[in-house]
Amino acid sequence: MSRLRSHVAAGLLALSALAATAATAQPTAQTPAQEAPGRSDCPGQWDDSIFPPWQHGANNDALDRGLEFTVPEADVLADFHGDPADPLLVLYVGGNYFFAMAPLVQAFEASRPQYRGRLYWETIPPGLLVRQIQAGGRVTVGNMTWTVKPDVYLAGLEAVNRQIDAGLLAAPAVPYVTNTLAIMVPRGNPAHIVGLADLGKAGIRLAMPDPEFEGVARQIQVALEKAGGAALVQAVYTTKVRDGTTRLTRIHHRQTPLWLMQCRVEAGVTWRSEAVFQEQIGHAIGHVDVPDSQNATGVYAGAVVRGAAHVQAAKEWLDFVRSPAGVAIFERYGFKPYVSAPR
Repeated sequence: MSRLRSHVAAGLLALSALAATAATAQPTAQTPAQEAPGRSDCPGQWDDSIFPPWQHGANNDALDRGLEFTVPEADVLADFHGDPADPLLVLYVGGNYFFAMAPLVQAFEASRPQYRGRLYWETIPPGLLVRQIQAGGRVTVGNMTWTVKPDVYLAGLEAVNRQIDAGLLAAPAVPYVTNTLAIMVPRGNPAHIVGLADLGKAGIRLAMPDPEFEGVARQIQVALEKAGGAALVQAVYTTKVRDGTTRLTRIHHRQTPLWLMQCRVEAGVTWRSEAVFQEQIGHAIGHVDVPDSQNATGVYAGAVVRGAAHVQAAKEWLDFVRSPAGVAIFERYGFKPYVSAPR
């Protein structure tokens, strides 16, 4: 009997050791390098600076901030800015130039001090902003629900015109700058991506905007078709989505750089300005330019929301973003001034 007990005890010890080994071998959120065996650039640990909000509070327009409580990865409202209680101007901004908003707001308020500290803005994808408008300005993030009705909607020119036609916005659409696409990659480009055609390869893991929520996906699909025909679009947005090597984002301007730095993916198509911003702030991000023959140009525009509470302020904002002072801020990140086509 004692011999049986000894065998059982030895077996249990062996199972415990095996379980411990298996547990340490499992990929975890703290060891993202193990999610990407081909990524030799992954250090295996990250500090809080890689989690949104990337500006560490600099995009908050509120003058009295009360208790400061931001816990990266746990309690963050990265795309909601300012005090919603009593704003004098509410901007619903397509999120892919969130990084330009703080300097734009600062310059706007410097020339119009009556608005200082009284702007509220959101920088989530344009399609989701439309849903929020349709919901009366009401939004829920985690356990918090609040309502702030917009004065201005800012997105791609086509999206703005669609909402004018739908009756959500008042004409005219006001275009101001343009942007082009690039392939965002980790610094050093460890997967050796040279162009859009590489994104169709089976071994390349991608972060790609979801066409259901993010307007940029339409421009990306156009660019993919230019580079590799319908087969490349099918590979990136159907085949690889099905097999899990394309991960669709819900908010690509946050998720794509984060997933790259966490070694979850090797590449993702974004607006070029987004990669430039990540490089400027020192994140381990680079980009591959897309040639003009394959690229797609986005035109940014805005319009006053029907029923807006602050129509005069809304018109002043639209005048400002297309002014030389506003355009100069966009140019810091690689945007170009909008030039209307000759008639």
